[in-house]
Parts: sequence; structure tokens; C-alpha cells
Amino acid sequence: MKRILLPAILGVLSLAAASSASAQADFRSCLSSLRAQAAAKGISGQAFDAATRGIQPDLSILDLMSNQPEFKTPIWDYLSALVDDERVQDGKAAMRQWGQALASAEARFGVDRYAIAGVWGVESNFGKDIGGRPLVQSLSTLVCYAPRRNEYFKGELMATLKIVQDGDMDPASLRGSWAGAFGHTQFMPSTFQRLAVDGDGDGRRDIMASVPDAVHSTANFLKKAGWVNGMPWGYEVRLPRTFNAKLAGRKSKRPVSSWASMGVTRIDGRPLSGGYQAGIIIPAGIDGPAFLVTKNFDAVYSYNAAESYGLAIALLGDRMKGLPGIQAAWPTDDPPLSRAQRRELQSLLAARGYDIGDVDGKIGSKTREAIKDVERRIGLEPRGRPGGKVLEALR
Repeated sequence: MKRILLPAILGVLSLAAASSASAQADFRSCLSSLRAQAAAKGISGQAFDAATRGIQPDLSILDLMSNQPEFKTPIWDYLSALVDDERVQDGKAAMRQWGQALASAEARFGVDRYAIAGVWGVESNFGKDIGGRPLVQSLSTLVCYAPRRNEYFKGELMATLKIVQDGDMDPASLRGSWAGAFGHTQFMPSTFQRLAVDGDGDGRRDIMASVPDAVHSTANFLKKAGWVNGMPWGYEVRLPRTFNAKLAGRKSKRPVSSWASMGVTRIDGRPLSGGYQAGIIIPAGIDGPAFLVTKNFDAVYSYNAAESYGLAIALLGDRMKGLPGIQAAWPTDDPPLSRAQRRELQSLLAARGYDIGDVDGKIGSKTREAIKDVERRIGLEPRGRPGGKVLEALR
């Protein structure tokens, strides 16, 4: 048996080694092609070689590319994890600590400091979750192996190399998300080149090490995206039963007075007011919460092109101001969990012998597989969703 098994194992190992060697050869060939293209964009061979020396492809990011939460997660789960009491309190503390930087960014660009802080909180949890993947490695992998958007990532890689060559930031600190976003407010490299500004007066633009640079740069982004000083992003509204859902849509703006004439009110029943254009969005359908949104919501939306993301920023900013959260109920009988509740769920799973990795409130593949097993046991469809029913069952 051993005589038969050993050659088979050696054969498998040889194939794996050959496959790995082939992948490495493909990657080096891809980098060689990119080097020539970088030279055409004014990036020296020396700068390119220094940035790419010794890097290997990180194929794990291809899975991350296919599972972006703002596009796959139910909106009530997405918002519950991003706009919870814990993040609101952390945000208030961060705004106290960096109040002068936020106030000066607001004065310089005419953008509400709470909107700036909302971006900061959603993007990096106020600097706690900046990301640790080397940008050049991540972007090179995406250019060479991603199933789509390769040209987009190529542009971001070239922008990263330009940042290194220009000396704006320490190359070793250029770490961020799998997609190449970096810094306190997670700018893409091309966005950094266009819109990053010096906020602390040291003559450099460093959104990794300087909070003032990050919040001033974010204010500049929102201003260039169309933010109007003094206008609200919007607010939650109550729709009449006769409301035509076909009229909803972020782009379907009309005067606020027009919505008022249809019977739309603020969520607390007060009449609508304001001499500006606004749309109505119903992110969970006509039976869920509804929001009147203005041009300022569009500015926030442009940061990541997802309505759920825009709402997270806007609602976090409101909560940090002391305003209440969403009042209407989501159309689900399985309530979403905050990060504290997600950590409790993970602790209960671990106590029952499930391997879920770290108890950190982040729902990864191990936690989802454990949840699926619990869902099967309690008669739910095994989706791996961290919801109230699973938590109650574990309790």
C-alpha cells in the first residue's frame, strides 16, 4: 500500500510545484509587460523595480472581489454592523480628539464635519481598520488575474507607482484594502493623486499617518462631488399608502414641495420643507424605511457607488450629531445584529466547539459555515446569516 501511495503523493506534489512555477512565470511575464507600460507613463524603471521587487501574487483577493458586502448583504444587516452604538460612541470620541482638524476642513471646503466623520467611520472605523495589504501586490494581482476590470486596476497600479516615485508617502506604509484603497478614509490611488490635500501644513499629503490630511482630503472629495454647504443629505420620511413606488429613485428628483403635495411627511409626521430638489429611495422596498435624499446624498454616494454605503455614512453622521437612527421597521422577522451581538454570537458558537477563528464581530467564512449548521438544526434555510433567530437559539 505504501509503495503505491508514495509515488502518487510525489506525483501530486510535482504537479502542484509545476503549477506554482507556471503561475509565477505568468506573473513575472505580466509584471514585465506592466514595466514597459509604466515607463510610457513617466514611471522610471528604477521606481518600478523597487516597488515590485520580490512580490508574489495574492490570489486570495479574487474571492474578496466576488463578495463585496454592500452589494450582497441585506441592507439591514449591512447598516446594523456599520451604524451601531459602539461606532457612534467611537465616532464622538474621534471627533472630540480631532475637532480642530474637522472644523478647519469644514471651513475650508464648506462640507459638514459630520459627513466627513461619517466617511472616516465607515471606511476605516476611525483609523482602526485601515487595511494591511501591500497596495502594489494587491493591484498587480488584480491586473494580472482578476476576471474583470483589469484596465481599471492597471490605472490604479500606475497611480500607486506615481505616488511612490513622487515621494508623497513612505512606500512601506502604502497598505490598504484588497482593491487598493488606503488611508484613514480609503482613497483609491488615482483619487489620491487628484484630490488629496495637505491638511496639517507640513507640505506633504499623507492620508495614512495624518488625520488632518485625511479629513481635509475627504472634504475636498465631497466638495468636488457636488456637496452644497447648508443643505441636508436628506432624512427618513413616511410615505402615504397610495405612494407610487415607480416614482422612487435617487435620480428621480423633484421639488420637495412636490413630494409634500403627495402626502409624504417626515418620519415623525412633520411637514416637508426646503426649496431644493430631492428624490425618494426605498432600499428595502415599499414596505421598509424610506428616505428623502438630496444632491448631498449623491456626493456621499459617489464615494463608493452603493446606496447602502451612502446611507451608512449619512446615518452615522446623524447619530454622531445626536439624532435618532432609523425609525421604521425593516421588512424582516429576523432582526439584524450589531457588532457587539455578532461577537456574542461568535463566542456562543466557539463555546459549542465550532471553529470560527477570532471573536471579532467580523463574519467570515468559518463563522458562516458554523451559522449554517445552526440554521439547519433550527429549521432555517442554511444561508450563513448572522441574525437574531440564530443568536436566540444559541442563547
